[in-house]
Amino acid sequence: MRQAKPAVARRPLNYQEVWGRVGIYAFLGVVALFFLLPLYVMLVTSFKSMDEIRLGLIFSLPRQFTIDAWVKAWTSACTGLECTGLRVGFGNSVKILVPSVVVSILLGAVNGYALSFWKVKGANVLFACLLLGSFIPYQVFIYPLVRVYAQTGIYGSLAGIVLTHVIFGMPVMTLLFRNYYSGLPIELFKAARIDGAGFWKIFVSIILPMSAPIAIVAVIMQVTAIWNDFLLGLVFAGRENLPMTVQLNNIVNTTTGERAYNVNMAATVLTSLVPLAVYLLSGRWFVRGIASGAVKG
Repeated sequence: MRQAKPAVARRPLNYQEVWGRVGIYAFLGVVALFFLLPLYVMLVTSFKSMDEIRLGLIFSLPRQFTIDAWVKAWTSACTGLECTGLRVGFGNSVKILVPSVVVSILLGAVNGYALSFWKVKGANVLFACLLLGSFIPYQVFIYPLVRVYAQTGIYGSLAGIVLTHVIFGMPVMTLLFRNYYSGLPIELFKAARIDGAGFWKIFVSIILPMSAPIAIVAVIMQVTAIWNDFLLGLVFAGRENLPMTVQLNNIVNTTTGERAYNVNMAATVLTSLVPLAVYLLSGRWFVRGIASGAVKG
């Protein structure tokens, strides 16, 4: 039988340590309240009727719960000239999200692998150029990209908006995977090279199976950035591919007559469900990936 470990007596906290912990918990509580209070207001408002909202009690729970605002936000809210709700924008966002996330992560992994293990000439200069692109505001690139896409015939198409997200996601993805791969044992790479494995054989058979922690970090970051994007979707997606965030803006800002706050709040929560669900389902792996080297220099 395994012998139980003896209990370790804890030293009682002194005066300064007690107040230090109180201060930390108080600060964390205030920060949590700062972020959770708007979410609470959105949720309770979305389940209220307009008659109850007019009373002005925004922090009170609904007297009668109703999901009419959620149904309208999803199926029949006006997103411009059409009143088809957010379901169309949800489908567009999924069509944009999936290829953008997959392609940007794969290319970032290949770039990080090449820059970490294959010491090609000028690799550091190339990496510096990639990082430089991540610090330049998106607005600087918008007009040149519009002109290039218009000349090539992909402006306002699904391919155009996917390509845009891949381009803007490349620097950060390359940085994540390069820093993670720099912490892997170089002996694995050298042994594979001695056995005659080439660039792609090593990447697919050795490096890629070891990339699960950082890949989850990359997925969470890309899903959040691409799903929450408004500017690039508005400019490059075109009318037929407008993402959910653009349609949410149309619902909130194009209402005529009485403003339906419950519908607006329900539409806002619906738009944020995907990145929130991704983080809640894989948040533990996100922390592990960060600890495994995602922010290692």
